[in-house]
Amino acid sequence: MARKRSSRTYLRLFAALLLVALIGGGWAWWDMHHWLPDRARFPVQGVEIGAADGEIDWHTVKGIGADFAYVDASASAFARDPRFVRNFAQARAAGLQAGAVHRYDPCQPADRQAANFVTTVPRDKALLPPVVELDMLADECPVKVGDAMVESELMTFLNQVETHTGKPVILKISQQFEARYAIANRIDRNLWLVRDRFQPDYAGRPWTLWTANSRLANEIADDGLRWVVVQP
Repeated sequence: MARKRSSRTYLRLFAALLLVALIGGGWAWWDMHHWLPDRARFPVQGVEIGAADGEIDWHTVKGIGADFAYVDASASAFARDPRFVRNFAQARAAGLQAGAVHRYDPCQPADRQAANFVTTVPRDKALLPPVVELDMLADECPVKVGDAMVESELMTFLNQVETHTGKPVILKISQQFEARYAIANRIDRNLWLVRDRFQPDYAGRPWTLWTANSRLANEIADDGLRWVVVQP
């Protein structure tokens, strides 16, 4: 009889601990997806938007506190975000500062990628500095691309895009790209780093932009918004 009571006690204790864990996990999930950096600490905040976010109500984006929007524009040598023109125009009409993002592909020639970007993004002095997203690695390229070639081609791309826009490019570097190529300290450009909730330090020097929440829960995008802050 005592053994049965002891067994029931352990089962109740296990159930209680499981319930606490489930509640704690649920709260942590909710908190992470609704968390925003302190506005007093980071007064300028905004979003990155692309076709995967679906139809965007830009006035609502402005209403929840976005001051600017970076809009996904082009990728690799030929791809273009199908919603770029609409998103870009509507973001500006809603009163947000706007800029464009190119997703860089180390397997494709830099001049073709630059041509893709400059024919997609208008030349306009009012635009925010252009951004090149560095996340794809050259390890799976059909033709071998060495590390030195990745850096050399990237510089070609930057020079051509900067000639078009008249502004230095911002390097949006993922942790895996930086770990592979250590590019942040070899190319002197402002950095955009990515890490949910906690400030990133993987570049070895200060960042200018930070994706602080990659899936901010809201009424605008079902899968969450990429929420970005500016270093004050």
